[in-house]
Amino acid sequence: MSERIGMVHSLESFGSADGPGVRYVIFLNGCHMRCQFCHNPDTWDLRAGREYTVSELIQTALRYRSYWGSEGGITVSGGEPLLQIDFLLELFSEAKKKDIHTTLDTSGNPFTREEPFFSKWKELMEVTDLVMLDIKHIDEEGHRILTGQSGENIKEMARLMSDLGQPMWIRHVLVPERNDKDEYLHALAAFIRELRTVEKVEVLPYHTLGVFKWENLGVPYPLEGIDPPSPERVAHAKQILGIGD
Repeated sequence: MSERIGMVHSLESFGSADGPGVRYVIFLNGCHMRCQFCHNPDTWDLRAGREYTVSELIQTALRYRSYWGSEGGITVSGGEPLLQIDFLLELFSEAKKKDIHTTLDTSGNPFTREEPFFSKWKELMEVTDLVMLDIKHIDEEGHRILTGQSGENIKEMARLMSDLGQPMWIRHVLVPERNDKDEYLHALAAFIRELRTVEKVEVLPYHTLGVFKWENLGVPYPLEGIDPPSPERVAHAKQILGIGD
């Protein structure tokens, strides 16, 4: 097996909120977004973390296979895993050889039709059973304010995955004073309806549990003073997005 190296932030043996079933979750380092609500700013630096080979991660994950049942498997998250697409492609290719269900948890930020990324991305989709796509903001100006990056390429990736028949879950972090206006939620709902392969939509309420990490890094927290959304507001957002209880 190849000894390609990936930079790994952390590992979770029994993930229950990272795809179907029980998951072995691999959090990779590196992210170009600077989301104002990020609860893992310690994953931003691609050079940080611990080096792992593909074989090391596959062997370690397989120790927990008996807990996965018929739905579980491996989820790769971050950070932004597409920044390490060569490592990710090899990891998922080896996982499929061992009949392991593969889930990619991504914001889609690195997506481009430029080569060589695009060809690698298409190969990756062939060995990815599920993509959990986090759409930060449906409005382009709002997306740039919230993340520091464009969201147009992310929407392009979502449409292309739909055309390819790639199963998707859509995740949306609901952030007061940023993306929780009804007009944004209705626009997001309309966009999701364009996609033919969305199996699930999730609203994740903004929280402040990661603020201490910003403080530890000496980085000012941009959402200081903004409280998490009320249960009523979360329920309202779910209703607009067509999410049942």
